[in-house]
Amino acid sequence: MSSITLRAATSADLDRITEIYADAVTNGTASYELEPPSRTEMGARFDNLMAGGFPYLVAEKAGGVLGYAYAGAFRPRPAYRFVVEDSVYVAPEAKGQGVGLLLMQGLIEAAKAAGFRQIIAVIGDGRPDSASVRLHEKLGFRHSGRLEGSGYKHGRWLDTVFMQLPINGGASIPPDPQSLPERKFRQQK
Repeated sequence: MSSITLRAATSADLDRITEIYADAVTNGTASYELEPPSRTEMGARFDNLMAGGFPYLVAEKAGGVLGYAYAGAFRPRPAYRFVVEDSVYVAPEAKGQGVGLLLMQGLIEAAKAAGFRQIIAVIGDGRPDSASVRLHEKLGFRHSGRLEGSGYKHGRWLDTVFMQLPINGGASIPPDPQSLPERKFRQQK
C-alpha cells in the first residue's frame, strides 16, 4: 500500500476512470446505471464537478490509475450546500489492496478542507457484508437509512443504504462563512 499515491484527478485520467466505472456498471451493483456511460459523458460529469470545486482524486501506482473517488452535490437545493455525496470505484485488479480506504481517507480530508459538514454515502446493493458498507463503517460513517428493493439489476432487487459522516462539527455549529459552499452560495446570489 505504501507505493500507492493519491493526487487530484485530471482530464488525462478520464480514459482510465471511464474503464473502471464501466466495469463497475457492467459487473457490479454499486452503480444503478445499466449501461456504461461514454467517455464524453464521463468527461462532462468530471467538468461539472471541477467547475463546482468539488474534490476528485485518483489513486495510482507506478503511473497507473487504480481507482478514483469524488464528492459531489448531494442535492441541488441551496440548503443542502454543506452536504456532499461520495463515490469511490476501484479497478477490479486492485480490489482488496486498501485502495478504496486510501481514496476515502483522502476524500474525507479534502471535503473537510473545503468546509463541508456532512458526507453522505448512497450505497447500491447495501448488504451488511458489502465491501462499500464495511469501508464506510470503518471510516466512522453511521447508518442513516435503507430503501428496500429500490433498484433492479442483474436479475435481482437491490436495497440502497444511506450512511452519513459529520465533519467540521457537523450540525453542532454554524457554517463557516469562508467555506467553499458558503462562498459559492454568495456568488450565486
